[in-house]
Amino acid sequence: MTKLFIIVTFLLCIQSNAQEFTWNENRQLKWEDFQGEPDEKSNAAAVTASGITFSYSLEKSSVHGVTDFSTKALAHFYPEHSWRKKDVVNSHILKHEQFHFNITELNVRYFREQISKLKVSSKIAKQLDALLKQANIDLEKMQRLYDAESNYSINKAEQQKWVDFVNKELKRLEIYKFK
Repeated sequence: MTKLFIIVTFLLCIQSNAQEFTWNENRQLKWEDFQGEPDEKSNAAAVTASGITFSYSLEKSSVHGVTDFSTKALAHFYPEHSWRKKDVVNSHILKHEQFHFNITELNVRYFREQISKLKVSSKIAKQLDALLKQANIDLEKMQRLYDAESNYSINKAEQQKWVDFVNKELKRLEIYKFK
């Protein structure tokens, strides 16, 4: 039996030598994590660069084709591509940025849930690739909706609705938390 190993990685930004880190419920973002150079032309006070990293391996047999598969999907934060304008940020904005990272984790859990429904077949690689593509589309849509509805954290009532929603969904999908 041979083992085929394929890695697919999606980053919201260009890869670098930055010390990215994985989402962890016990580790909240700090302003020191935002190491990128601020875009002074941007109206944003801060930007969180996070994304889904994904890999999978397939076990293949010359007789039976694909016989098994395993996956690993994680939410990562990229410090060198995340930035803040030091003179305008505060703890409220940091919480907003934390929830961008939490939304990435939430979408990773949605992705893992979809993967858990797959069955081994000769089409598994294409199915995994399609699920990853959709997960990234869904993540981008949710990130944009979060900013639009919360008005980039200015609308505190909408910001709180998002905090409540994301926390509730993370709890509901705890079975899909990385172990």
